[in-house]
Amino acid sequence: MVADLTEKTLRYEKLLKAALEKAKPSSIPNSHMKRVADDYYNMAQSYHKDGIFFIENNDYVNALASFSYGHAWLDAGARLGVFDVDDDVLFTI
Repeated sequence: MVADLTEKTLRYEKLLKAALEKAKPSSIPNSHMKRVADDYYNMAQSYHKDGIFFIENNDYVNALASFSYGHAWLDAGARLGVFDVDDDVLFTI
């Protein structure tokens, strides 16, 4: 069965949005790792915004890539321990 690009893109957007809502920095304020958490989160947010832009311009291939990259930043942060997450569906923990 071939995946539907539009459906998959919109599903990944929802997953990234949910992950952005759940990813909370676990680091000590003003520490190096807090800056890492902020950087990872900002990258994920930027990719989410890019994905929305691509959807608005009917570019679902780049939107899907943006949402995937954004989620990867949050997942990497969760794995590194800079985000305090407990959802093993949204994150690889």
